[in-house]
Amino acid sequence: MIEITEHTRNVLLEVAKKKKIYVEGNFLKLLKAPKGDKEFEEYLKLCKEKDVSTRKKRLEVTKQVQSQNKDLVAKQEENDCLMAELQVALEEAKNATWEAEKLKEEAEKGQEQALEDLELMQKRSQFELIGMIVRIALIVICGVGVITTIMYAIALTSGHDTQIIGSTWSNMFGILLTNAFSIVGTIMGVKYASEKDS
Repeated sequence: MIEITEHTRNVLLEVAKKKKIYVEGNFLKLLKAPKGDKEFEEYLKLCKEKDVSTRKKRLEVTKQVQSQNKDLVAKQEENDCLMAELQVALEEAKNATWEAEKLKEEAEKGQEQALEDLELMQKRSQFELIGMIVRIALIVICGVGVITTIMYAIALTSGHDTQIIGSTWSNMFGILLTNAFSIVGTIMGVKYASEKDS
């Protein structure tokens, strides 16, 4: 213990009265009031009370800071976790967008292929229809020509008058040839026009 001199005692009491500053901390444990000095004993008692009060306040502040630090650490961990989840979600969104773009491209390619197939089928159907029309037209033309020729031959061999049948036979062949060229010309025109459109 440290015994206080008269001068030190007076300085400490004066500082306490005028400036409200008191001795604190571990140094307070070393101070001892001179025997019989009630005023300085009261001063030391007040210093100890203020020291205890200050220590409690500091402890509360320390606990509060530690609690806030724990909260901040927990919030930081939560933020880090959320950021990681957000990063994963962004990656998944990128992958989903990429897959959607890929599917869109595949769908467009499929649509183009379907349009090409449809156009090819239409052309094939047109060519088949044109071929069938030409065959039927040729069969009709040949059939009429053969029938007319047979009738003319029968009329010639049977001795009947062939003047009417001869002119009819001649006209018939002229009409048949004209119609044949007309059909072929129409078909070629349709074919040329369809090729030009495509």
